[in-house]
Amino acid sequence: MITQDSIEALKARLDIVDVVGSYVELRKAGANYKAPCPFHDEKTASFVVSPAKQIYHCFGCGAGGDSIKFVMEHEKLNYPEALEKLASSYNFSLSYSEGKRDRPRSQFMEKISSWYQYLLTNNKTALSYLKERGIYDSSMEKFSIGYAPDSNSTINYIKSQFLNMGEAIEMGVVGSDGAKSYARFIERIIFPIHSANGTIVGFGGRTITGHQAKYVNSPETPYFNKSRLLYAYHLAKQSIHKTKQIIITEGYLDVIMLHQAGFDNAVATLGTALTPEHLPLLRKGEPDIVMAYDGDKAGRAAALKASKLLSAGGFSGGVVIFSEGVDPADMVKKGALEELSEMFRTPQPFIEFVLDEIISLYNLRDPKSKELCMQEAIGYLKTLSAMLQDRYKTYLAQRLGINPSFVKLTNQTNTNYNKPVDDRSRHKDMWELTLIKTVLEHPEFIDQILDVLDPSLLQFHSYEFALSLRGKFDDPALMAISVDEQIKPLKDEVSLKAELIAFLKKHYEREYKKVNMQKDISFEQKAFFIRKYRGIISQLQRGELVAFKS
Repeated sequence: MITQDSIEALKARLDIVDVVGSYVELRKAGANYKAPCPFHDEKTASFVVSPAKQIYHCFGCGAGGDSIKFVMEHEKLNYPEALEKLASSYNFSLSYSEGKRDRPRSQFMEKISSWYQYLLTNNKTALSYLKERGIYDSSMEKFSIGYAPDSNSTINYIKSQFLNMGEAIEMGVVGSDGAKSYARFIERIIFPIHSANGTIVGFGGRTITGHQAKYVNSPETPYFNKSRLLYAYHLAKQSIHKTKQIIITEGYLDVIMLHQAGFDNAVATLGTALTPEHLPLLRKGEPDIVMAYDGDKAGRAAALKASKLLSAGGFSGGVVIFSEGVDPADMVKKGALEELSEMFRTPQPFIEFVLDEIISLYNLRDPKSKELCMQEAIGYLKTLSAMLQDRYKTYLAQRLGINPSFVKLTNQTNTNYNKPVDDRSRHKDMWELTLIKTVLEHPEFIDQILDVLDPSLLQFHSYEFALSLRGKFDDPALMAISVDEQIKPLKDEVSLKAELIAFLKKHYEREYKKVNMQKDISFEQKAFFIRKYRGIISQLQRGELVAFKS
């Protein structure tokens, strides 16, 4: 079993925004973050993540918990499996009782990567290729570039070092057809691929001996999902947060050469187009996005797809298209750094690029073709906010040479992140919710509250109040209150006392009226309760709290 001390140490390292944000695209909303819930189908943002409380809660389906619970639910893992996955992601070594020792998977990948790096230093063909591309020795070291030999050499190395062959298969370094194991990377320059936290999770390989596929990546594994990862993000993230800009290229060599030239906020997709799964990572730090793509047909198509995705997601930035046959690595090699810098400073905005690309696909001299072009462009504009629709309606009309009145838009966005979602049909009493949140955030006030107030006195939220008194803080009902920024806790005893007096005064006034109207009790009983309630109300009016008696 994983020791409790080890679990607590891991929890101390986890950040709920970082963990959830690696799966879900979060948007800042006051002190919290919001997103459409990943656990049920919805279009509005009822899912809230609280960095202060390190919890998440969905006001729609009631899902909630901490970082570990999120990984359990999202990945369909049990508790120990979720702990081990998070530990691996954070490069944290868990401790086990009963003599079991933890060996993070990253140690295997680091060992193989170090061996690949050693082999590169002795491979003249691979070194010659890298140096011809303009890559310095310092960059080879920074990016841990290596070389993978033939399959038998890799298998023999793993066996000779007593490394776990099962882990080699699980991590995608080795494949197996049941009877025989084989290396997945053969006679290739190797580029280690890291998670955002710096753990090696896979490799990319470029052939130098004429294999049919120029580039190959590790297969999908529990740790390697190319639709979520960006090459060199772990090296670029500090610069990204500092410069508020991220440059996304198409290739490993582009990234390495750009870093070498000082553009150390550059990353690359892993042989795939930008996907919605990349957006949570790109959202971190809210940088401007610069898509630096080749000018060939494939590059422009990838840039178009990415620009639609990013503009619909509300990202700022734009596109830089290089001349056909030229890429960022080529420009760095020939010393065109000032030109590159200017290109990255002045990219074409995403929306303009998308509209221009759509227009380029049609023959505008043909009225029917122009109409089809306009309809496609309008369809794209409808994915944007109402303000952007209005702004680019005129741009589209000008590019088509038509009257803006022909560009008819609904001014509705496809996603509303601000509409409040009420998860219950029943009344919500803000005073009672405030009292409960005060208990959640200031448990030192509990005794003072219980002296004068019983959960039964609450008309709408007695159940939640009772939960808070029992310390059931992981209950979805309490999580909903905890992350709701509209509910403000009372911060000091003076405010608490004043609020309790006001609440209790109203309560006992109601009780006094009830007794006065009762006809099924004796005169003596009625007189007793009238005196009792008058006395309590009088004390409360003098600013004195009265002990509760049932």
